Amino acid sequence: MKYPVILTRDDNDTILVSFPDFPEAHTFGETNDEALDHAVDALATVIDAYIKDRRAIPRPSARRSKFRVTMPALVEAKVRLYETMREAKVGKAELARRLDWHLPQVDRLLEMTHASRLEQLEAAFRALGKRMTVTLEDVARRH
Repeated sequence: MKYPVILTRDDNDTILVSFPDFPEAHTFGETNDEALDHAVDALATVIDAYIKDRRAIPRPSARRSKFRVTMPALVEAKVRLYETMREAKVGKAELARRLDWHLPQVDRLLEMTHASRLEQLEAAFRALGKRMTVTLEDVARRH
């Protein structure tokens, strides 16, 4: 998923990053590239907060923007797991029961900053009647 971001020159000579789809998320950098790198972390942090608050994760808007931030693959897999759980009305406790895991293991699986293993995500999707697949796409190089 690629979310639009707006880069604005701040009054202290840094680049401010804002997300139209996540109004509460902001970060900054000294250069556009640094600001965009920080935006990836800010995106994971705000998504983590949405999950903790049990809120729906907004889809990337079609807003025209010169810059977009691509969600890291692990974060996207975790978002998909969260969305699948919401659609199936399966809470963390029920998923833990289906997997025969302790609840903190499921909590970590849904934490955007935790380096979960692919096998754990696959097991969680299987417990929800889904199969995780991987796709590749070409990326444009940043100048």
